[in-house]
Amino acid sequence: MSLGEQVSANLPYLRRYARALTGSQATGDAFVRATLEAVLADEALKASLSEGRVQLYRAFNSVWSSAYLEVTEPVGASSAHEAAAHDRLRTITPLNRQALLLTSLEDFSLEQTGEIMDLDRSAVEQLVAEAVAEIDRETATSVLIIEDEPLISMQLEDLVSGLGHQICGTAATRTQAQEVVAQGQPGLVLADIQLADGSSGLDAVDDILALGSVPVIFITAYPERLLTGNRPEPTYLVTKPFQEATVKAAISQALFFGSSRPLT
Repeated sequence: MSLGEQVSANLPYLRRYARALTGSQATGDAFVRATLEAVLADEALKASLSEGRVQLYRAFNSVWSSAYLEVTEPVGASSAHEAAAHDRLRTITPLNRQALLLTSLEDFSLEQTGEIMDLDRSAVEQLVAEAVAEIDRETATSVLIIEDEPLISMQLEDLVSGLGHQICGTAATRTQAQEVVAQGQPGLVLADIQLADGSSGLDAVDDILALGSVPVIFITAYPERLLTGNRPEPTYLVTKPFQEATVKAAISQALFFGSSRPLT
């Protein structure tokens, strides 16, 4: 596999990480572009990418750590969530959340994460522990789970409840999701793409977003269907089968950007 092919294969997942880190597709993509520009301008850096995925993320982390990019959102892309993301980014996503996203969402080992972040293993362990502790302190919100596999739905219910959030409803179809939302807008949505009756989780989420801004985490066995770069991509995308820590990290980052509605 050529270097270009290797980078291309990893690029959708780097973009996923950048979106989760920044809370914004436009800002995340801007950092990824800046990373690729830095690689093209530095032969030693370009050569290092042949060593694998870790070096690509290490290059991204160097760009992320060194500068904040002011990004103008495309026409029609602005939302309360994007605005909240930009407000939060003025303080930059803390190191502990970066460590948690790298070890959970991107499935790097502690050693690999340390290499990406220029930290030793014990420092990464400490950062991850701090991030998990932050999750436990997050403001509670109401969560809608859109999932047609009963065992997975139950697993997500237990996970979300264990974090101190309230389940406002579960749905296996688009129609059921509409019925739950008719009783009240959730503060967070966890959604599969393919639903029981052949309906789409994407359409179910569009119904919800038409009523107001709410963060959505897609949990799917088919991430390649959303990681195309040809359309707006979800900020938070978790691949099945998932680790519970991965879902917790995505929930934490969604709440970090302050666009979930807390329970009253």
